[in-house]
Amino acid sequence: MSQQVTQLLVAAAQGDRQAAAELLPLVYDELRELAAVRMAQERPGQTLQATALVHEAYLKLVGTEDAKQWQGRGHFFAAAAESMGRILVDQARRKKRLKHGGDQRRIELDEELIAAPQRRDDLLALDAALDKLKQVDGSAAELVQLRYFAGLTVASAAEVMDISISSAERLWRYARAWLHHEIEATNENIL
Repeated sequence: MSQQVTQLLVAAAQGDRQAAAELLPLVYDELRELAAVRMAQERPGQTLQATALVHEAYLKLVGTEDAKQWQGRGHFFAAAAESMGRILVDQARRKKRLKHGGDQRRIELDEELIAAPQRRDDLLALDAALDKLKQVDGSAAELVQLRYFAGLTVASAAEVMDISISSAERLWRYARAWLHHEIEATNENIL
């Protein structure tokens, strides 16, 4: 099946609509699982559902004029995770705009939610820091996307990136420290 998925990915990237239609049922469950992991990290009250996230990401990946050549399943699912993350970041930006309520937030009558950090702002700060990390170390940024947006373990991400688990663990520690420092520095500049 892995070979069939790879062949369909190549054909879909070349504009074959039939291949794209045949591909979706083969990868849907895995994409849905990625979306469910990602959506579980979002705040309650999120209006985008995992199913909609899967479909929007899939259309961006294979339904556009500028679809990429995929180097295999791992590359496709890494791109899917990145696409899902971008969709959620874009949605957070849209919700933050004044015409969509700006900084007004729906507050549930639950003390845990009131004390929780604002996840939308956290997501935007992470996205900005991740863009900077891509410029500094693309591999570290890719690992963060696989871990954070796709919910992969270090071992699974190492396999997708074709690096050793120990290298992935070192890269993960570095990326977390780098992002933490960058986000803290950004927050201090705002205050």
